[in-house]
Amino acid sequence: MKKILLLMTCLLAWGTSFAQKKGNISGKILAENNEALPYSLVKLINLTDTSNIKEVSANLDGVYRFQNVAEGQYQIRVKMVGYQNYASAKITFNGSDLQVPSVKMQTISKQLSEVSVVGQKPFVERKADKTVLNVESNVTAAGNSVLELLEKAPGVTIDRQTEQIKLNNKAGITIMVDGKTNFLSGADITTLLSNMTSDQVATIELITNPSSKYDAAGNAGIINIKLKRNKNFGTNGSIAANTGRGTVKNGPTDLYRHSANLNLNHRIEDWNIFGNATYNTRTNFNQTLLNRNAITTGMQTTFAQDFNRRQKGSGYSGKIGADYYASKKTVIGVMVDVVTNDNNLVGFSTANINEYQQNTQTLSYIRQNSGNQAKFNSITSNFNIKHDLAKADANITFDVDYAGYGMDRNDSFDALYLDASQVQTNSSNLRNIVDAKIDVLAAKTDFTWPFSKTLKFESGLKSSIVTTNNDFISEQLTNGQWSDVLGRSNLFVYKENINAAYANLSQNWKKWQVQLGLRAEHTHSKGESVTANKVVDRDYISLFPSVFIKQELNKNHSLNYSYSRRVDRPNYQQLNPFVQYLDPYTIDSGNPYLNAQFTDNFEVGYSFKEISLSLNYANVKGMITQVSRQNDATRQIEVQRQNFGQADLYNANLYVPIKVTKAWSMQNNFSTAYQDYRDATLVGAAYQRSKVSFNFNTSQSIAFTKTFRAEVSFWYDSPGIRGVEETTIAQYALNLGLQKTLMQNKLKLRLSVDDILATNYWEGQMKYQNVDMYITNYYNSRRASFSVNYSFGNQQVKSVRNRKTALDDIRGRTGG
Repeated sequence: MKKILLLMTCLLAWGTSFAQKKGNISGKILAENNEALPYSLVKLINLTDTSNIKEVSANLDGVYRFQNVAEGQYQIRVKMVGYQNYASAKITFNGSDLQVPSVKMQTISKQLSEVSVVGQKPFVERKADKTVLNVESNVTAAGNSVLELLEKAPGVTIDRQTEQIKLNNKAGITIMVDGKTNFLSGADITTLLSNMTSDQVATIELITNPSSKYDAAGNAGIINIKLKRNKNFGTNGSIAANTGRGTVKNGPTDLYRHSANLNLNHRIEDWNIFGNATYNTRTNFNQTLLNRNAITTGMQTTFAQDFNRRQKGSGYSGKIGADYYASKKTVIGVMVDVVTNDNNLVGFSTANINEYQQNTQTLSYIRQNSGNQAKFNSITSNFNIKHDLAKADANITFDVDYAGYGMDRNDSFDALYLDASQVQTNSSNLRNIVDAKIDVLAAKTDFTWPFSKTLKFESGLKSSIVTTNNDFISEQLTNGQWSDVLGRSNLFVYKENINAAYANLSQNWKKWQVQLGLRAEHTHSKGESVTANKVVDRDYISLFPSVFIKQELNKNHSLNYSYSRRVDRPNYQQLNPFVQYLDPYTIDSGNPYLNAQFTDNFEVGYSFKEISLSLNYANVKGMITQVSRQNDATRQIEVQRQNFGQADLYNANLYVPIKVTKAWSMQNNFSTAYQDYRDATLVGAAYQRSKVSFNFNTSQSIAFTKTFRAEVSFWYDSPGIRGVEETTIAQYALNLGLQKTLMQNKLKLRLSVDDILATNYWEGQMKYQNVDMYITNYYNSRRASFSVNYSFGNQQVKSVRNRKTALDDIRGRTGG
């Protein structure tokens, strides 16, 4: 009997459900201008059972659809960032397909028209895994190049002697632009960043301890420069123009700089098309004073050298790309980026040579005119796919990239040799012709799978192939004929293949977050000096583990612990064994036997609300550093990169933001470092140096009115050391910026002055073994700029799509 009743009950329930009519409810979400508002979150609430909720997202046309909806009483609710939440009146649904009237969303700015709330992002913004420089919102950034912007960042220093960018007193930075590592390094990367203007940049990210998901390259971490790209719907963009002038001690007064930038974006239906074009021209001046003491058998010689270099450069860059939203889950993108720069350098140098031998003093002089004409061009292209899997937050991405770089450079050196009476005794005419080409093909894929809301797995594969061809010709004029200089000309071909795989596993508990990662990279490289018939072939596998732990003590207090292993491979020009002539007593040569340097980074951090304190220790083995060798017979200095024995680097960093008043905010960053360098066989003898240094950076933002504000920033670097190079003076700079906004913030006028007190110059020394040099370097640090920026089109609704391409660990290694 019980079985029969149970069967009847089931049949009755089945029949009732079968008889219940079901249908679809659909509609459309619009913005105030009647354009479609995609990706709005739409909920269907069952008013008789409020726990019964269906949820969908509007498509690119703003259309949403709820399927298989049973009869009943319902309400539709809509949410969208930047808009007021919407709730419909009660809807009685009888099971027949229903199209409800379109919903027109009201922007929050209109809703709060009576209350004006103006939020301004600080220039320096600390986040859990990185530091972000908000360039777009910074007044003092106007007119600056990207290189000059980095000089203002906390913990970042620009070594004008070696053309290195250092982070937390560590060299070996991976420079990325929109997630793509840039191939250039040394003087070439600083030249490129000098020709990239602040009008092109949205933010700059400083990542000091990347996870295994990132390429292992970069001892000190990653600097990611994110260019402006507006992804709003409709047609929108911005146009900016800048003009400025700089000054240098003992330098010319017409150091101009001008730039113009255009950003465009068009988003409609399934397509997002974007582009950028920039023109930049500027003049720079650099003066280097070098005093050297050379002691040889029976003779002491002092050199007083003065190098003056005036550089004029202009460049164009253009980018065009498109994203195609093939479906709700799949996006396909393409992008092409083209850059060309022309630089002309005119130099004049003097060398006063004083020889002391057996109480006899002999004076002689060298006067040299030099010139440099260089043209750099590059083209990079990217094809990418992102597909969201059925499971929430699970996705797979694929990127393939090609990059081609070319540089043509002609150097000339015309020297006159004079005796103590300024009478010419000899002359020389030299020239260098450089033709360098780099081709890169790279591909990578990344997979993300969340097992649950608290457990996530990431993995990926990557492969890259690099081929470089450097043809260096050095010639001397003899009897009216140019002939090859023995031992200097060289054809160098370098090939490299890196294959990598990584896996990350992250788990969140109530008060703990843990991420464990491991990256494996197989490197096969072959450098061949065709002229010298030298081949260096390397094949090795390296493992790079990483551990990140976050502990929340309570609502306001947290601790962070991290460890990662990093690598810095020599850049392609450092491996090129050519000998480059700088002046009769100074040459620069490559080293094909350079090895990669490996760094173990350990960090502990503490945060109290927005205040943070971090302690970092790095052990660097085989550090690539610049070393000078003095030939006692010729008294000539040869500059070369070598692997240093070992470096222990300690760093403490304190970040304290202060809200002084409602309109006045401060951000303060203080760091101190202890560096210890040791090498048992540096230039034939042991070397050991250590030093404590510190850095201070503060910025103040004051809003006088809703449309007018000022920013004042100041940074200070104490003397420090880097390998064998020691800075002997403190460097510091005071900067000021003013901004006025008009036309509802669409038009921005900015005036900025950098290094008001003209205190940013470098002095240092290198004293070890038989090398005894003192160096002073003046450069274009005091700058005044005025810029105009106008934004047009729809500036409200934004979509988000950020990606990193396959060119992640090899694009920072082509410079000298």
